[in-house]
Amino acid sequence: MPSRILTGPLVGFACLLVLLGVLAAVVGLDVAGWVTGVACGAGLAVLLARAMAHHRRDGLGPADRVTLTRGVLACGVAALTADSFGGQAQVAILVTLSTIGLILDGVDGKVARRTGTVSAFGARFDMEVDAFLIMVLSVYVGRTAGWWVLAIGAARYAFVAASWALPWLRGSLPPRYWAKVVAVIQGITLTAAAAGFLPDAVTTVVLLIALALLAESFGRQIWGLWRQAGSPAGTRAAVTSALAVLLLWAALLMPDHTGNLSPAAFLRIPLEGLVFVLLVCVLPSRLARILALIGGLVVGVLLIVRLLDRGFYFAFDRAFHPVYDAAYVGSALGLLSDSIGHVGALAVFIGAGLLLVALLALLPLSAVRVTRLVARHRRPTIQVVAVLAVISIVPALTGAWPEPVRQPVSTAAARLAMQVRDDLRDQREFVQALKQDPFRDTPGNELLTGLKGKDVLLVFVESYGRTALDSPVVGSALEAGDRRLQQAGFSSRSGFLTSPTFGGISWLAHSTLQSGLWVNNQQRYDHLVTLDRVTLTDAFGRAGWRTVADVPSNNEAWSVAKTYYHYDMVYDRRNVGYAGPSFSYASMPDQYTLAALQRLELDKPNRAPVMAEVDLVSSHTPWAPLPRMVDWSQVGDGSVFDPMPAEGDSPEDVWRQPEQVKAAYAQSIAYSLDALTSFVQEVHDPNLVLVVLGDHQPASIVSGNGASHDVPVSIIAADPAVTDRAANWGWQTGLRPAATTPAWPMDTFRDRFLTTYAR
Repeated sequence: MPSRILTGPLVGFACLLVLLGVLAAVVGLDVAGWVTGVACGAGLAVLLARAMAHHRRDGLGPADRVTLTRGVLACGVAALTADSFGGQAQVAILVTLSTIGLILDGVDGKVARRTGTVSAFGARFDMEVDAFLIMVLSVYVGRTAGWWVLAIGAARYAFVAASWALPWLRGSLPPRYWAKVVAVIQGITLTAAAAGFLPDAVTTVVLLIALALLAESFGRQIWGLWRQAGSPAGTRAAVTSALAVLLLWAALLMPDHTGNLSPAAFLRIPLEGLVFVLLVCVLPSRLARILALIGGLVVGVLLIVRLLDRGFYFAFDRAFHPVYDAAYVGSALGLLSDSIGHVGALAVFIGAGLLLVALLALLPLSAVRVTRLVARHRRPTIQVVAVLAVISIVPALTGAWPEPVRQPVSTAAARLAMQVRDDLRDQREFVQALKQDPFRDTPGNELLTGLKGKDVLLVFVESYGRTALDSPVVGSALEAGDRRLQQAGFSSRSGFLTSPTFGGISWLAHSTLQSGLWVNNQQRYDHLVTLDRVTLTDAFGRAGWRTVADVPSNNEAWSVAKTYYHYDMVYDRRNVGYAGPSFSYASMPDQYTLAALQRLELDKPNRAPVMAEVDLVSSHTPWAPLPRMVDWSQVGDGSVFDPMPAEGDSPEDVWRQPEQVKAAYAQSIAYSLDALTSFVQEVHDPNLVLVVLGDHQPASIVSGNGASHDVPVSIIAADPAVTDRAANWGWQTGLRPAATTPAWPMDTFRDRFLTTYAR
């Protein structure tokens, strides 16, 4: 009898060894893959043998053999998953094995019913193989989609672990077809996510839906078992009250900066919460409920502001400003659409909106729930509050705990109030600064005389920040650029400017450099562009230059180009003759932008000198895919770039790992610098002058938290008299500024430039 019992498990283990051998021959499993596969197969054999003995089975039925086949395939998926951590993931084979396993999941049940071999053993065997495959797939998908996906795979095993402590969870309920459907959905969803054919945003939404369905299914199962066990009175109310307390606690303790999120931050006992509970104890019930509603709403608003703070610190290295940052919603949607597609961007915005609505609804309801709980237990509540108050005050006074724990009161409300006050005062100060403009009345014949007859290009390289200089790839591009410039007879001087923005919102940097005013928020910008402040463009226009704006990623009219900057001509995506592909945000490669400017403006005969602001956007986030340089004679209408997006890395692939993001960023900056210096060499115009600078540092995923706002800036010219005028600026010779070069605030550049080149 024992030998017959072991036949099925041993055959399954032998088949697994064959499968592992085939995988090793085809894809080359490493040690981790072999160990994982063999360990999973041995575990499957042992557990199956024990289950057969428990159910007094001397062999496997037809349906059980199908299930065993699925178990062997799941062990193969586990081996490939372990192998993917040490090398390149074999996605196609893993998805194939998983898909076959999912198909067979619909076969074993039919076989059991047709052969009359339906049994509790077979049902349990089928369920455990399902759970194991889902767990393995969640580990594989968690590498790229986020480790929260492990909640899908761990749900079944967490339920089993809980049943060890709670015997009532071991009960049985009538089979539910919906539970089987939900299990199948998990397998299909995880397999689709592993295949990677959906955009990241869509994959995330689908996985969240699958997790929600799984939570609903387990929740209904747990609730049914609880009711079957007798469901003691008040249990549901106690659980609801506990969840309300935990939600309020977490809302009060959520840090506002990405660097502060740690377990210690949630160990603090918020005194503001204790004060609220004491007020509820002493106030009449009706007033207490009103206080709870107002207080819950305030906590919800503050939590939303802190969540926005975390996002702004990540993207822009600063807190959220409620007075003027709401104006960036449209820009954020546009940027997301360019980066992950319109559907993905809408999914993210809808999800964020639903989260905000849920918080604003759940927190007031939770506060009311806590109020009712306190009203029924006033005396013990006061005692608990007293103990918690002592526990929270002692660390603050003694300094015996980490900093997050020693903070007895949240500063969110006070910081928000001070920020609103400072933002309003900031706007008043800006209005006063606008009244002072030393170049308002300077006649055109006294402006920019030192650049007379020169074509001047003001070139913004997107996201070209001081951080880029730490990359060897960018360093090599700068060295190659210096060589090209020298071969073309050009020289350069370089320094640093401190940008008013970080990680994005480029137009603030552009207007700061042009106007000579510190434009660090949207409210200042919106006010500035309604006035008649002298910009660099205005100065060149007054002095006789033809002024041009080249904004290649604009798809619609830029109103302030005419009303504020007063450009004679504006080029964008619609009017430069580009017939090639887009590269994520960048509607065209930088090389085409520069070639089109030469064709449309610089090559015209008998023309006035040109001053152009040129935005190079190939280095705009998400920094993938990137174009390649081609011979300038082949640029044409841009169709030469058609195959390049498919040949490059996708944003989804790049943004799965921070190191890949940093590498892609460096490569994009190197490409922009190569395009620019190659263009100067190609044009070879002795009357060409360039002011090249970054608009801001890249986001903190590249720059790191607390990075400076400094960006490199260079003046490039063939005429030595141009660079000699900047000799007293303290800038470094060449395209790479010295690390010790002082950084000027970007708003000081206009006045210094106009003064230097007016002599």
